[in-house]
Amino acid sequence: MSASNTEMGRAGLEKVYNPKEVEDKLYQYWLSQNYFHARLDSTKPPYVIVIPPPNVTAQLHMGHAYDNTLQDILIRFHKMGGYEAEWMPGTDHAGIATQNVVEKYLTKTEKKSRHDLGREEFVRRVWEWKEKYGSIIIEQLKKLGCACDWQRERFTMDEGLSQAVAEVFVRLYNKGLIYRGKYIINWCPRCMTALSDEEAEHKDTTGSLWYIKYQLYRSKKFITVATTRPETMLGDVAVAVHPDDKRYKKLIGKTAWLPILHRKIQIIADEAVDPKFGTGVVKITPAHDPNDFLMGERHQLEPILVMNEDGTMNANAGPYEGLDRLDARAKVVEQLQREGLIEKIEPHTRPVGHCYRCDSMVEPYLSLQWFVKMKPLAEPALAAVRNGNIKLRPGRWNKVYEHWMENIRDWCISRQLWWGHRIPVYYCEKNHLTASTTAPEKCMTCGSANLRQDPDVLDTWFSSWLWPFSTFGWPQDSPDLKYFYPGNTLVTGHEIIFFWVARMIMAGIEFMGDIPFRNVYLHGIVRDAQGRKMSKSLGNGIDPLDMITKYSADAVRLSLLMLSSEGADINLAENHFEIGRNFTNKIWNAYRFLMMNLDESSVQAATAAAINAARQENRLELADRWILSRYNKAVQRLTSALGEFHFHEAIDTVYNFFWKEYCDWYLELIKPRLYGEDAEAKKTALVIATFIMKNTMKLLHPFAPFISEAIWRGEGAEGSLALGRHEAESLLLAAWPAPVNEFDNDRAEAELSLLQDLIGAIRNMRGEMNIPIGKTAEVLIAGGDGQDPAIITQHASYFEQLARTHSIKYDRQLARPKLAASAVVKDFEIYLPLAELIDINVERNRLDKERQRLEKLLEDLNRRLHSQDFVSKAPPQVVERERQKKIEFEMNLQKIVANMAQLAE
Repeated sequence: MSASNTEMGRAGLEKVYNPKEVEDKLYQYWLSQNYFHARLDSTKPPYVIVIPPPNVTAQLHMGHAYDNTLQDILIRFHKMGGYEAEWMPGTDHAGIATQNVVEKYLTKTEKKSRHDLGREEFVRRVWEWKEKYGSIIIEQLKKLGCACDWQRERFTMDEGLSQAVAEVFVRLYNKGLIYRGKYIINWCPRCMTALSDEEAEHKDTTGSLWYIKYQLYRSKKFITVATTRPETMLGDVAVAVHPDDKRYKKLIGKTAWLPILHRKIQIIADEAVDPKFGTGVVKITPAHDPNDFLMGERHQLEPILVMNEDGTMNANAGPYEGLDRLDARAKVVEQLQREGLIEKIEPHTRPVGHCYRCDSMVEPYLSLQWFVKMKPLAEPALAAVRNGNIKLRPGRWNKVYEHWMENIRDWCISRQLWWGHRIPVYYCEKNHLTASTTAPEKCMTCGSANLRQDPDVLDTWFSSWLWPFSTFGWPQDSPDLKYFYPGNTLVTGHEIIFFWVARMIMAGIEFMGDIPFRNVYLHGIVRDAQGRKMSKSLGNGIDPLDMITKYSADAVRLSLLMLSSEGADINLAENHFEIGRNFTNKIWNAYRFLMMNLDESSVQAATAAAINAARQENRLELADRWILSRYNKAVQRLTSALGEFHFHEAIDTVYNFFWKEYCDWYLELIKPRLYGEDAEAKKTALVIATFIMKNTMKLLHPFAPFISEAIWRGEGAEGSLALGRHEAESLLLAAWPAPVNEFDNDRAEAELSLLQDLIGAIRNMRGEMNIPIGKTAEVLIAGGDGQDPAIITQHASYFEQLARTHSIKYDRQLARPKLAASAVVKDFEIYLPLAELIDINVERNRLDKERQRLEKLLEDLNRRLHSQDFVSKAPPQVVERERQKKIEFEMNLQKIVANMAQLAE
């Protein structure tokens, strides 16, 4: 580039980074070059992450943004680290969620239900809807910068994955690990389907505990039962007491009358009864309570179902047939009160299951369903974590995982839906069962050709648990499967550790003979600023796409990372994205500063070899030796942090190094050389500054891929120089930085650290004493026993540049002058004579007024904080804010008083 062109470029470089001109263009460039696609013939070791497939109904939310940012960091980091990095993308068919969305759409647009259309047409409509809207979130992930291998994108109901689902079902059925039976399951009356235990989210719900009197048979006496669900008493088949409960021993084996329906029921003894709950007598309703179901089996009691699938009462409910379950509850209580059978009612809070999709109250319901026996599958999956083959991060999740696996229950896998993988079981007229991956021509038992397929579909998670290997071609032994399985890392939210993580481990071991990944990083939830879960009902969600438009994709990614800590939830407000935007602006400003001084020869010379040559020729200043050593430390710490999944430590490392060391100190310290007459000194400073800038873009790339690539390729603005294209066309092709051993220099770090402390103390004194920025100061330094004074005297220019001094005088025995501000740094005493810098009387008056103002504010604050009325009635955050103000005012007052003392001499 010629000098004139360079000048034009410098003039054209925008003052503020404009991501809108960069992000889409760079993403399309990455796609056009096929940089995200992993190749099988590579000599590199594979590094594999499979995406937690978002629902096809989903729109990108902050949880997705955070989750996928973490995965993208790992993929880009390993790609630059020499791995063939494969990030498998895809979406989940999301049975209940998608069926609900399409049903609502049909009702709104056509005033029709799925039953009006029929199964075949409804499923066709869902596929139609999926093709139209199902890829929205994929396009949104691209806006975030996700380096997914889009050529391998999968969907849980595409042909290959559907084949895998059928294969797994049949294998487990033939092995005796899938069975059909009547059990109490979680039933959603709104979605009209069974739910697994994990899909029934329990919430503490305030209700009542009713004490109901059951009359003893052929007696005027009563036995009182405590229940939280009086409407289910219509299905009672017994009442139970503990066999050792002395209060009721004589009643065991006798009979009671069931109120309302006047049915005779037995009084039984069972050790499962808690004598301390209620009266110690419980009603037994095997069709509507899981514990009662087990007790009913032990005592051979016939269950009586009193509800329909839609939550209304059936014919077994007698006079309450047709009523909704909660309306029936109210009517039952009314009748019992009229008949004098309610002894008392107490408020009672208990955990109640709610549907994870529609939030309806789940009904424990006796139903014929399909189940997977989980214990045999769980044992090797539990061992894989215990023996360290799989590491859960943070490690605190090990105990949670182990507890769930040790107490695992069979998995209800059938769903009464139309959208999903239909259960591959076929029945003949005699109800013989044939499990087959393809539709059989005849019954395997009796040979009948008249077959019908089970109408239910499989739980969505039944396809998701196969994701790490079905996506690569299983059950075929494909080249992709051989190369990419097992994977390396799973990144996901901790809330699906049981839904998905544990089940994938089981499936991997069972069907592949190996664990699906070695590391699982479980991150927290993104909440609002008050710590509440983001939801439509609260209206507290923040749209990541809006934030990308307003702040940039890099800013969204950086902000989420800076607010995170290992595995913890993030409390997020919109203004937090200013953190990331400010950082990208700082990066841009540093690049812009270099561009004003840089030419192509300096870019080409910015290599470790050239810097080492200058080092050997003693052409490096203290600041040079210091920044190179600090760079080494940053590379080591950042690389280690990412290797251990310490994402916050990683971003904190590069942020502090770049902003607080490179920008705030090094770039400031080299300005005299850049603007001086010594061409060799200028070239050395520029080469080192460019080397650090270029390699910091490598370190930043996993976190902020767009701005780092723009600077690397010189695409940030017209006329900008590419810092790295001579090394690699893209950062995705560049090698991850390795520490340069020759750059390590503990002595330089210690010496410059001392100068930073001294300069910082002088700057603080200038600020506290209100010294105008335009006035340079004389500084006197004494003490420093055991320190080499040359560190100070030889670097007077550093003080001039960063502390606005015109003279630095050092004498170990120097006495403190009058009217001087002072500070102590290590063994040094620093004196700042004030007479020539400020009007002493004006400053005394200013400080005195400030003292009086702070004392008045503190008086008011103390009065408020000592008021019991304020402390008890004000919101806690307001009280805490006032307490923090008090601490701040007290600290400021102490400084004012100390400064006044220095001016009183």
